[in-house]
Amino acid sequence: MTQDPALRAGDADRDRVADSLREHFAAGRLTQDELQERLDATYAARTFGDLDPVLADLPALRSSRSAPASPAPASRPQRVERVPGRRQGVDKALRANWAAWVTAVSVNIVIWLLVSITGGELAYFWPMWVAGPWGAVLAAATIARRLNRD
Repeated sequence: MTQDPALRAGDADRDRVADSLREHFAAGRLTQDELQERLDATYAARTFGDLDPVLADLPALRSSRSAPASPAPASRPQRVERVPGRRQGVDKALRANWAAWVTAVSVNIVIWLLVSITGGELAYFWPMWVAGPWGAVLAAATIARRLNRD
């Protein structure tokens, strides 16, 4: 890259590098695992110096739609609050699954409470059979994803 390695890279710069990596993957230069490792490193990069090793052993792309080998800094700063390394895909799906879990468990607990109140005594806490197994699977998936990211 031609940028000063100490300069901070922006989201647009990381996206350009990620696009290049995807094109190299499509051309057969990277395996699926290598692509994922390099994408993780790309989205965790803070400076252009952090982005250099990601493309260092790959040739420059020549197609008109490809990203340049050295990304230019974004023209104006963007106010996007993103946690480096936390990208869409799996994390977004995991958040959606947790939201569905909270919704389903909340509805079940409200139903249980209404049945208990109208019945005059606490009913058997059956919502645990919805919350427990589903929550355990989601917790395991969340922990596995975090360990895999590090």
